[in-house]
Amino acid sequence: MTDQLSYPDVTNLAVPFFIAAILIELLWISIKGRGGRYETKDAVTSLVMGAGSVVSGILLGFIAWGFFMVLWKATPLDLGSSWWIIALCFVLDDLRYYWVHRFGHRIRWVWAAHVNHHSSQHYNLTTALRQTWTGTFTFMMIVRAPLILLGFHPAIVLFCGGLNLIYQFWIHTEAIGKMPRWFEAIMNTPSHHRVHHGRNPRYLDCNYAGVFIIWDKMFGTFVPELDRERVDYGLVHNLGTFNPLRVAFHEWLAIFKDMARPGLTLRERLLYAVAPPGWSHDGKRVNAEKMKAAHLKQHPEDKGTPGFS
Repeated sequence: MTDQLSYPDVTNLAVPFFIAAILIELLWISIKGRGGRYETKDAVTSLVMGAGSVVSGILLGFIAWGFFMVLWKATPLDLGSSWWIIALCFVLDDLRYYWVHRFGHRIRWVWAAHVNHHSSQHYNLTTALRQTWTGTFTFMMIVRAPLILLGFHPAIVLFCGGLNLIYQFWIHTEAIGKMPRWFEAIMNTPSHHRVHHGRNPRYLDCNYAGVFIIWDKMFGTFVPELDRERVDYGLVHNLGTFNPLRVAFHEWLAIFKDMARPGLTLRERLLYAVAPPGWSHDGKRVNAEKMKAAHLKQHPEDKGTPGFS
């Protein structure tokens, strides 16, 4: 069994491409007067969040790597490193990403690390860089365990994960409309991912795909972008701040504050961490289901349409 296998850190290598693409998008918007909008404070916050995510990965990456290597030494399987094994790993890791991403919107503890990515009220390429500093503490590295136990070397798994993140960069834009129909049918696109960043009731909790939108279609979470309903970006309750520290940690603090409320049962304290965002012990908070129900009460004609089926 091969222990020593290395691949380049493709996300760091792609940084010059990210910067060039952001400048091109900004120039395109300035010249054409359409295709999105940049706000200086918002863009700077996204860039700081991206830089902080890189630092976090450097400081805490050994935790996930150590866990993966323990699994690697425990498994008797070794699929090798041929090109088709890497391709298969890429597809399976994207399926892994779909579920981690879905958990990130349905389990508050995981949402606490992911919420910062949705905190911008703008949608441009800098939004793609608004990444978490605290992903390690969600323990979602466990979802990669089956891949390693099946015989995919940890280095290959992380390499494929890096390629996945690079793919997702370009779909964070309004400068690109809809792609050819065959491409939209299989791949995640700017149109599909714009929907995912929407706070409209119709667009809540859908389109979790990383690379292949087929996962959402298979598991019933796909909602198309509708021409008649423009995406409203951001959180259900927007933060109203550009402070990176608040963006990074506000939901964690809110969880601990809720769990420390007096008079709660142990079960209620636990549910404040693991129930979907918006859950509360008294049922008074607004969540995605309540927002959809309220919308249908006002617009019953939307029942059965995308996002309300």
